[in-house]
Amino acid sequence: MSAPTILLADDDRGIRTVVSQALGRAGYEVRATGNAATLWRWVEEGNGDLVITDVILPDENGLDLVPRIRKRRPDLRIIVMSAHNTLMTAVKATERGAFEYLPKPFDINELTSLVQRGLTEPRVASSAERVSGDEDDLPLIGRSPAMQEIYRVLARLMSTDLSVVITGESGTGKELVARALHDYGKRRNGPFVAINMAAIPKELIESELFGHEKGAFTGATARYAGRFEQAEGGTLFLDEIGDMPLEAQTRLLRVLQQGEFIPIGAHAPIEADVRIIAATHRDLRALIRQGLFREDLFYRLNVVPLRLPPLRERAQDIPDLVRHFLNQAEEEGLPAKSLDSAAMDRLKSYRWPGNIRELENMIRRLTALYSESVIGIDIIEAELSDTTPAPEAAMVEDESLGAAVERQLRAYFAAHKHGLPAAGLYDRVVREVEKPLIELSLSATRGNQLKAAALLGVNRNTLRKKIRELDIEVVRGLR
Repeated sequence: MSAPTILLADDDRGIRTVVSQALGRAGYEVRATGNAATLWRWVEEGNGDLVITDVILPDENGLDLVPRIRKRRPDLRIIVMSAHNTLMTAVKATERGAFEYLPKPFDINELTSLVQRGLTEPRVASSAERVSGDEDDLPLIGRSPAMQEIYRVLARLMSTDLSVVITGESGTGKELVARALHDYGKRRNGPFVAINMAAIPKELIESELFGHEKGAFTGATARYAGRFEQAEGGTLFLDEIGDMPLEAQTRLLRVLQQGEFIPIGAHAPIEADVRIIAATHRDLRALIRQGLFREDLFYRLNVVPLRLPPLRERAQDIPDLVRHFLNQAEEEGLPAKSLDSAAMDRLKSYRWPGNIRELENMIRRLTALYSESVIGIDIIEAELSDTTPAPEAAMVEDESLGAAVERQLRAYFAAHKHGLPAAGLYDRVVREVEKPLIELSLSATRGNQLKAAALLGVNRNTLRKKIRELDIEVVRGLR
C-alpha cells in the first residue's frame, strides 16, 4: 500500500523544505509548490490525500482556495497555515471548511500530529456558514501564543450552541470574547443581551432575568420582558455570574434543564431559545466549596471553559494593542500620537493590574493630555507613578485601624478609578476583608475558635459558619 500523499503550498522555500523533510520522515509522500495554481491543478487531477496551504500565496489567497477545494473534493481535508494570526483568520479558515488552522510559527511535531489526525479521523458533515468580516475592525487584538489558542477555540465554537464560561481577571476582555462568539456565530442575526450580576440589586435579579407581569409585586405597573425574553433567538451574556444569588441560581438551573421559564406573576411558561455565555473574575469552584454557588449549575454552564490570560502573560501583544487604541483615538478626533521604543518597552514591562482596560485608559489620556506627537519614557513613567497604587506598607506608628483601612481603600479607588463596578462594592469589600480578619484572629488564638470568636466579638456558631463558607483551614496549636 502506497504512502499517503500530502499536497503543500507555501511561498516560503524554507518552510516547504522543513515541512517536506519532517513529513517524509513520518512516512508520507509530499508534493510541494509555491503557488495556488499548481496546488489547484493537483487537486483537479485527483492527486493528494490531504492539503496544507498557507494563506498568503503569490497568485491567490489560500482562504479563498479552501471552499473551491471543498466543493471539488469534499473528502479532502485542508490544514491552513498563517503568519497573519488574527481571530478572523482562524474563524474564516474554520467556517470555510478547513480541518484545522495552524498559526505560524508552529511546532513541526504538532503539524505532523494534525496530518495524522486529518488522515485517520472519521469525517463529519459540516453545516458551517461562511463568515464575512473586516480584518481592520477585529474584536480581539493580539498574536501571542496565548491569544492564538483563544482564537482556535473560538473558531471551533462559532457554529455551536454550547454554553461557555469565560474566566479571567477584570479588564481582560471577557465581554469582547462573548460578543465575538455571538457576532461570528450561528446566532449572529439574533440579539446579544448582556446583564451584569454584580450591578443589579439582589432582589431585582430574578425580575431582570425572567421578567414579570403587571401587578406581580409592588411597583410592577406594567409587564416587563426579562433578559431571557429579550435575547430570544440570540445570546444571553451573564457577566459576573459568581455574584448571582442562590435563589436566582436555582431558577436559572431550571431554565437550563427544561428550556423554558415563567415570568414572575405569570402562569404559562415561555420557551427559552437562547445561547448562554457566562463570565466571572471569581473562582467558581471555591464558591461551590463555600456554598455560594450551585455545583449542578456550574456543570450546566461550564460545558466549555475558556480562560483569558491577563495582559502580563501576553506582553508581546502590547504594541499591537497600543497601535489599535491610538488609531481609535485618532478616528474619534484626538491628535495622532506614537510611542518611542523606550516607552513601548516600559509598557511591556509593567504588570498591568487593570489589564487591557487599564492600558486603553492610559492611551486615551496620552492622546488627550499631552502635546508631544511622540510619547517618550518620561511621560510613561509619570503616568505609571501617578496611577500605580503604593506598595503595601505596615501601619505607621499611632495610625488607627480605620485610618489604615481608609489608606488602602484610597489606593484601590485610585488604581480603579476608570473601572469601578457599577454596584455591589460594599459587599465585595466586606467579603475580601472578612477572610483575612478571621484567619489572623485564629492565628492569634492558636486555632482556638472560642477565643477567636471572643476576640472578634461574634457568636462561636457564627464563626464556625464563616469558617465553612470561606473555606478557612483551622490549625490548632498554631504559633
